[in-house]
This record gives sequence, structure tokens and C-alpha cells, in this order.
Amino acid sequence: MRRPTRPLSERRPTRAQISAEQLASLSHEFRTPLNGVLGMARLLEGTKLTAEQKSYVSALHDSGQHLLTLVNDVLDFAKLGAGGVELHPAPMELEGLLRGVAELLSPRAREKGLEIAWAAPASPTQIHADEGRLRQILLNFAGNAVKFTERGGVLITATVPEPGRVRLAVEDTGPGVSKSDRDRIFEAFAQADAAHADLGGAGLGLAIARRLAHAMGGEVGVDTARGGGACFWFEAALSALPSLAPTRPLDGLTVGVASPNPIVREAARLQIEASGGVVVVTETLAEAIARTKPGDVILVDASLAADGGTLKPPLQRPAIVLLAPDERDRIARYRRAGFTGYLIKPLRRASIAERVLIAAGVATPAGQTAREDERIATAAAPGARVLLVEDNPINALLARALLSREGCEVEHAVGGAEALAACEVGGYDLIFMDMRMPGLSGQQTAERLRADGVETPIVALTANAFEDDRHACLAAGMDDFLVKPLSPDALRGALTRWTGPRAQARTPISQGERKKARAAK
Repeated sequence: MRRPTRPLSERRPTRAQISAEQLASLSHEFRTPLNGVLGMARLLEGTKLTAEQKSYVSALHDSGQHLLTLVNDVLDFAKLGAGGVELHPAPMELEGLLRGVAELLSPRAREKGLEIAWAAPASPTQIHADEGRLRQILLNFAGNAVKFTERGGVLITATVPEPGRVRLAVEDTGPGVSKSDRDRIFEAFAQADAAHADLGGAGLGLAIARRLAHAMGGEVGVDTARGGGACFWFEAALSALPSLAPTRPLDGLTVGVASPNPIVREAARLQIEASGGVVVVTETLAEAIARTKPGDVILVDASLAADGGTLKPPLQRPAIVLLAPDERDRIARYRRAGFTGYLIKPLRRASIAERVLIAAGVATPAGQTAREDERIATAAAPGARVLLVEDNPINALLARALLSREGCEVEHAVGGAEALAACEVGGYDLIFMDMRMPGLSGQQTAERLRADGVETPIVALTANAFEDDRHACLAAGMDDFLVKPLSPDALRGALTRWTGPRAQARTPISQGERKKARAAK
């Protein structure tokens, strides 16, 4: 008996279905060669080059990064349109979200001579939300801010306008957005100013942010920042999770901040006040001395030094110097000059409180010194045994070079079967796993390793930048997620989280989040 013929409309996959099924493959096919171009250009930048060669490599890297941004935006926008927006809410730290975005974009901002900073409220410390989607919105806002700002910097903040609501904002000191453009720029393929078209972009990032915000029941918009630039914001009803009462470690202390940059001053002010301190912000060290009293701690921005010289600490006031991560070679010089410590920008609230208390000699054991900031370490994981599972020879060469620079002892497996065999005979501190490989995929290999009882932390390496890919990694038993092309700073962060002295306390993937990912699989 012949089965009835189905209507042609049912037999043919819809355009949305085709798009949803093929986008992951398209993303990988586009991004894999781009990863090689960008990664090799970055390695080439670190070799001995003439000034002319450096300019050529820089242009190559910038053009490749521009193309990668276009690919990401177009594919992400199409995927959201085809399959809708999937949300994976879970408990998350508000401060960690802001800090992660700021530190991820810090190298790009530094290259432009900009400062990027963040500040979170003392309470709530945790909310229930989709951290990946919030990060995507903030990266769109902050990435645009860095791109369009020429002087000053970018400030990322979180506030609680009323109980049960959270507002995330990204302010910059750029040209701002005219009132006539404020609604239009959130539409697909729209750009605020044709004069800035040469800066690149398909005009999709803000449209993606609005679509994500609406999926979370929130809104996005843009206002004029206090400094005259743009202030992009997201606001939604996001429930706070119960937590201990916020601590005020700087209660009763006055802290001066001397920096020529308004972003550094404002971020420091917000973080010190959230820690209970009284803050005096000034543009010059002389003014900070005049407005504080002997014994008050002063944070002094190293950018106040003329032509790379060394500042002298103020008399009768403990002073802490503020440095960029690439200025770590100046730490010893400033200690010899009489500074009691250092802080790395973007500033972290906990580090400010710790070092100010030690500098002030308040409630600290005799001889206690502040912990070194991992961002200034010459090698993030000296001696760490790392298994790199990567079938693409270009990507493997790049990853091995970056891992070796961080002091790792690297073994290379070209596929899942080799990785399983390697883990049977050797122990590793960390495994970096490519997700898309012939034979056993990264996801299947991770599942097999976990089934065999291997507990080594696994960091996924993927050319796919979609949030759904991150949840697929978690469901397979992986612990972390890096998007290719590998950034030296992102790689350093992963090594620090999983091999550093405080690795056990740094677990970005919660058990609850992994269970949710497996349930949604």
C-alpha cells in the first residue's frame, strides 16, 4: 500500500530550518581560515620586524579582525532570526560579568591609548540571569565604544534602579549619538554616522543586543553620557539572589585618586565608595595631596609621569601606583622610589580594598603583603603539563606557540582517539580541546574522558562564537570555553583559572549551570 504523498511544503525544509541547521557549519568554515590568518599575524608581530613590516602586519591583522567581526555579526543575527533566542538563566556574579568584559577588551583599548574600567554595586552580588547573553550585550556596547572613542575611555557599570531590576550601562568619551539616530541605530544594517563607515561593521551588533534584551523582557537604549559621549544601556527585571550583607572594608578611611583620565577617576570613586571608603578624586597629584591629610592613602596613576619617567610618592601619605598590565617592568622601580604597592588597570574592587588596607596599616597582620596580580606574571602557568587536542596544523602551531610562551609543557594530539590514548598513559594539568574534529568530535571526546573518570579540567576551543555552542561544551562535561582565534589574554586567563594557585576557587562553570546544559541537551 502506497503511503500518501506529503504536500511539497512539508517535504521541503523551510529557509529558517536550513539556516538553523547550517549556520554552525558555516561559522566554522568561515572562521577556521580566519583564525589562521589572525593568529599567524599576531605571532609575526612578536618577531623582529622593520617599521615598514610592522605597519603591513598591523594592517593585515586589522583587516582580518574586521572581517571576523562581520562574519560573527551576520551569522549570529541570522541564527537568532532562524531559531529564536534560547535563554539559559542560572546564578551568576554581577561583578564577575563586568570585570570579565572590561579585561577582555582592555588590550584593544590600550592599543588605542584608551582606558577601560568597570564598577559594580556592593549589593546584589549575585543575580539569576543568562550570563552569556548579558555578556554578549555588553561586548557589543563596549566594543562599539572602544571603536568609536579616540580619547579618554570606556566605563562599564551596573546599578539597581529599584529592587528586582538591574541596569547595565556602557559610557564613553567619544562623539556621542545624535537624538535623530538614537532609535535607528538599533535597527539591522543601520549605522549612526556615515562619516564613521570606514571603521567597519555591518550595523548588526546593536540589533542583536536589542533582540536579546527583548527576549529577556528588557529594553536597550542610548543617552548622552556625563562626559558628552554616548551611554548605551540595558535594563530588565532580574531577580537578586540571597547573599551575605555587603562588607565595607574601607569604612572610615579616606582614599585619594590622582589620574588625568576621567574614566579611571570615576571607576575608582565608585569602587572605593562601594567598599565603604570616602574618596577624593583629582586630576593631579598635587591637588590630591592638598585635599587629603597625612596618613591617607593615595592612588597615583602612572600616566601622570612625564615621558615614561618615574613619579615620586607624596610625603606623609602612603601611595599606590596604578599601572597597565604591559607596564609590569616598572613595578620594582616604583617600589624603590617609595610606593607601598601597585594596582593593575582595569582596577578590581577587592584588590583596591586589600592594598589600601595594607598601605594604611589597618587591621592587617604584621608583615602581610598583598598578593601579586596574575595579570603581570611573566608566564601564567610555568611547568604546567597541557594536552592540546587540535587537528588543524595552523591552529595547533598558534596554540602551541602561545602556550609555550606561558611556560607550559605542551603535548599535541591530532584527534579524539589520540587524546584518549594520551590520557590513559599520562597525567595533565589542563586539556585544550578543539570541538570540531574528524572522527571523534571534541564533544564526544570530552564525554568519553569523563566516562573514563578523567577529572582534568577541559577547556573547549571552538571557531563557533554562538552562545549555544558554549552550552554544548558544558553538557559534554567541559569546564571552560575559548573562542578562536585565541587571544593571548584570554588564554592567559584560562591558564590562571585552571592551573594557578587559586585555581580551585576559580570555577566559572557552576554545577547548576552544567546540569541545566545537560538537561537542555
